[in-house]
Amino acid sequence: MLAAGVCFFPTVSSSLFHHVPLSKAMKVKSGGIMSIVPRFAMSTERVPVKEEKQRRSGWKEYFEQAKELIETDDGPPRWFSPLECSSQWDNSPLMLFLPGIDGVGLALISHHHKLGRIFDLWCLHIPVADRTPFTDLVKLVEKTVRSEYKRSPNRPIYLIGESLGGCLALAVAARNRDIDLVLILANPATSFSRSLMQLLSPLLDALPDSFSPALPNILSLTAGDPLRMVLDNAVKGLPLLNAAGEPIEDFTTFSSSLPVLADILPKETLLWKLKMLKSASAYANSGLHAIKAQTLILCSGNDRLLPSQQEGERLRQLLPSCELRKFDNSGHFLFLEGSIDLLTVIKGTSYYRRGKYHDYASDFIPPTPDEAKKIIESYSYSLFNIVTGSVMLSTLEDGKIVKGLAGIPSEGPVLLVGNHMLLALDVAPFIIRFFTERDILVRGTAHPMFFKRQKSGRLPEVSSFDSLRVMGAYPVGVSNLFNLLASKSHVLLYPGGLREGFHRKGEEYKLFWPEQSEFVRMAARFGAKIVPFGSVGEDDLGQVVIDYDDLVKIPYFRSEIESLTNEVPQLRADVDGEVANQQVYLPGILPKVPGRFYYYFGKPIETEGRKQELKDKKKSQELYFEVKAEVERCIAYLKEKRESDPYRSILSRLSYQAAHGPTSDIPTFEI
Repeated sequence: MLAAGVCFFPTVSSSLFHHVPLSKAMKVKSGGIMSIVPRFAMSTERVPVKEEKQRRSGWKEYFEQAKELIETDDGPPRWFSPLECSSQWDNSPLMLFLPGIDGVGLALISHHHKLGRIFDLWCLHIPVADRTPFTDLVKLVEKTVRSEYKRSPNRPIYLIGESLGGCLALAVAARNRDIDLVLILANPATSFSRSLMQLLSPLLDALPDSFSPALPNILSLTAGDPLRMVLDNAVKGLPLLNAAGEPIEDFTTFSSSLPVLADILPKETLLWKLKMLKSASAYANSGLHAIKAQTLILCSGNDRLLPSQQEGERLRQLLPSCELRKFDNSGHFLFLEGSIDLLTVIKGTSYYRRGKYHDYASDFIPPTPDEAKKIIESYSYSLFNIVTGSVMLSTLEDGKIVKGLAGIPSEGPVLLVGNHMLLALDVAPFIIRFFTERDILVRGTAHPMFFKRQKSGRLPEVSSFDSLRVMGAYPVGVSNLFNLLASKSHVLLYPGGLREGFHRKGEEYKLFWPEQSEFVRMAARFGAKIVPFGSVGEDDLGQVVIDYDDLVKIPYFRSEIESLTNEVPQLRADVDGEVANQQVYLPGILPKVPGRFYYYFGKPIETEGRKQELKDKKKSQELYFEVKAEVERCIAYLKEKRESDPYRSILSRLSYQAAHGPTSDIPTFEI
């Protein structure tokens, strides 16, 4: 039993739901459809912040609350707001959840607490006996959307649609192009005409009434080859019997849930919903050309009810502002699976915003302990971490060099400025160590290619970098740097950008910085401390033997480089010199017996109180060259000192860990 529940309209006789008088919450419109008045009542209780716990399947909670909800279920469709969602931030955007074929509206039950902190969450409930046509449901949601848009025109409205709800969200978006909508669609049923689900209707029609309620009896059927395929896929689509979904803990849970499932979808209701799916799919598909809304499609690889991954690819090609995330091991009921955290998905795709555009400073939500733990563990136990064995040194205020990050200022704004190693291999150890050792979340600058593409092609999917966004990565840009320094963040900046990250043979540790001071005056404006640093070690992993200059001489590879480069947004088109060289390519690297990564952070440079002084172009240029020279000094220091590191080779480090334990702190050269 949940400790919280929902704030529901109209009154429901259940201890789970907050009771609201009908006259205060609802009004009737033509056709018998009810909708809320501009604001509905919220619980007066404040739900305490819960400690984060391991995510698990939401099916048990779903069935518990669904059972109580449908016991006295009557009336038309209406909205409810979970009591767990009564503590959201100020100016939180509105999120409307549109349910799938079940219509209950509880599919986000394991996400309510997290979503409720940053969204004003309303869920649509469609009673079991309700027979409201799809077009009237569209009008109901549309009326709510327009009412809330009129009340808060500067905040976006999120439509979260699952299956049937995905069609509903698309239909509303097509009819309301003037409203700022964000669509998040989980396995949308726009592919219904190509699914085996459409064959269930004639099957159900053929069943005698004695088979009612239909669903438990369908689950018991096994005979008949033509129908077996339909039934097998329908049954496998149900998570209770779906090996690709969440496993059932015991037989008692399974057997006790079937009657509830039968009450949610009795034969007459299931027939109605299947017919509605057909009309909803056709309606939504007919309006795809009119949709302008920002759209995120979540599709499962083991969806036995709909061809969701193929449909996701189709919709991505048809919708103008659309991204796709695939969950290969998930089933149809994506939100109820313990492996899926919707808030993490939203954060990883940078889809959370409270204004017209996503602000990488004010809209950023720091990773939860669970999110950070998963990302850090995936790195900490990775081969890359073992191979690189990073060493980090910093400089205290008195100039003393120490092992670790004690010399890094705790309070921001702090601007960490350094050199890029080949293919940006230096970033992950950097971000992780700051977080684990100092509890500092460094906002790392990244090329826009990690956030969007000009076109699809050969580069890895943008989804490959979602964890970087969760950990605070942001696309390089003056406005983003300005906003982050204004928010007193620790910001990581690589002035050499793509040119340094894709350097040529013999260019290891060579800086390719612009001639002009791009960041000094901005740092001074906010009194940020500038921490120059150098990093070395790429030449301990491999040697570049084939670079851009070699590849571009071969027509095939020249064409490939042009194709890859055209996939990503271009930067610094107005800058002269080598730094403007933004070609994307994969160099030929000859591996070595792995050595070690080293990072050295110089003494922080104060800009507090120098705002007026550094407005002078000459003075800011002097400081810029001072920072650059300090980065080069740090690099030179590391290249010299690593020669005396007895544990520079991976073999010596593995031997040390074998003797002292796998988590032991491996020594380095004397400082």
